[in-house]
Amino acid sequence: MRLNIILAIAFSTAVLSIASASYLNVEGPITATLYNNGSLYLGKVGPGESFYILGNSSTTNSKGTIVNIGWDSLSAVSLPQGWSSQQSPLYENPMKTKITVAPNAANGTYEMVLKAINIGNYSGLGNLTVKAYVNVTTNVFNLGVSPLDLVSGINQPANLYVTINNTGISDDPFIISVQGLPGSNLTQQVISLHSTKNTFVYPVYAGEPGIYNLNLTVSSSSSPLIKESYHAKLSIKESLSNDYNAVGNGVILSPVIFEPAYAIMSLLYSIESNLFH
Repeated sequence: MRLNIILAIAFSTAVLSIASASYLNVEGPITATLYNNGSLYLGKVGPGESFYILGNSSTTNSKGTIVNIGWDSLSAVSLPQGWSSQQSPLYENPMKTKITVAPNAANGTYEMVLKAINIGNYSGLGNLTVKAYVNVTTNVFNLGVSPLDLVSGINQPANLYVTINNTGISDDPFIISVQGLPGSNLTQQVISLHSTKNTFVYPVYAGEPGIYNLNLTVSSSSSPLIKESYHAKLSIKESLSNDYNAVGNGVILSPVIFEPAYAIMSLLYSIESNLFH
């Protein structure tokens, strides 16, 4: 009986101690509540990429009283070799600390030490130190491309639909490019935020008839090591009826003012094909 009372008192004391202790509410790239000397795993990031750690400035003091503007800044006080960081601006809420991974960082798990600062200890909070871990890998997104067999006319763009599923914690832009086509097919910079999936329209074209085996590549703007590719085929035909038919399959033609006429011709061409073939 006496042992149970002692254990109950010890448990109650521990709960009260935690309840009155200062904490850091992490809001990104994951959510967590951390006390002094706590730790958390943030997720995956690629070599050379940057990411933000967001922390709420609200906390409690030693008496358990909520302090809305308790932490004045969040910074990384210890980083792996070759990494860099930017301390959050003073009195920003949520606080945002930027971390940049070394471009030559090898695959593996890395540790960082973060500190929430109460400048001058004005609120009586002192400082709070926690550890954060990330997994460095080039496998930070999944790529999907469709369709893989395109038909269009000379200099008439055909649309590839590029889906990027960003499984990492970086919001750095991605670059879409294509090889294997004659002429100037421009690169396109897009943003797929961390933990989101987005689909982008990427037009391809060629100025000469033929069958082209193209290679579409999506890479991180921060590192050439982070990339995925898809192979597709583009058939360019001279037939005007092919151009009309392509419009019916979603191909964008230029100039825009002719698109309604192309759409009508596509419909007529389809009817004619069904009647006489």
